[in-house]
Amino acid sequence: MNKNSSILRPAIVLFALLSALTGLIYPMAVTGAAKAVFPKEAAGSLIVLDGTTVGSRLIGQNFSDPKHFWGRPSATAPQPYNASASGGANQGPLNPALTDAIKARVEALRTADPGNTAPVPVDLVTASASGLDPDISPAAAHYQAARVARVRGVPVEQINALIEKHTQGALWGLLGEARVNVLALNLALDASTSSAAR
Repeated sequence: MNKNSSILRPAIVLFALLSALTGLIYPMAVTGAAKAVFPKEAAGSLIVLDGTTVGSRLIGQNFSDPKHFWGRPSATAPQPYNASASGGANQGPLNPALTDAIKARVEALRTADPGNTAPVPVDLVTASASGLDPDISPAAAHYQAARVARVRGVPVEQINALIEKHTQGALWGLLGEARVNVLALNLALDASTSSAAR
């Protein structure tokens, strides 16, 4: 046995063992543990309605109909909330493109609800770092309540109560801020107003 083969053989065996360990065994173990402990989260936190997957609690959707709550803008391309292109626009506060985009978003909100003179919450006109944020602040949800109530022909108190019901507090009461999942809120809104119309 020459010197080269005595060095090469252990290297190949070590490469094969580490590839199996880090490329197969470890990922399978972590995935299996995640599915056992957090089955919904490991499956993508999907929301299923009448047997059909309508979205995920983790990825926003592009709502633009005035009868629905609108989420944070998305900076992904080629379409909004594109999970394969997650990322922010990386535009600084002095960037004219960001200023123009914010003005256009404010104008769209004002056009959809001309009687609303309250300050527009910042999360309704700026994208998140990922461009996929599924949540808005309670202030952003309440800002839209009058518009949604008017378009649907229901009392604004009913809409505000629905927002409160779907507001999640900080994680363990410590981490993050209160938030409202836009997809879950819109699904509950559709269910409550359609059942009330019967």
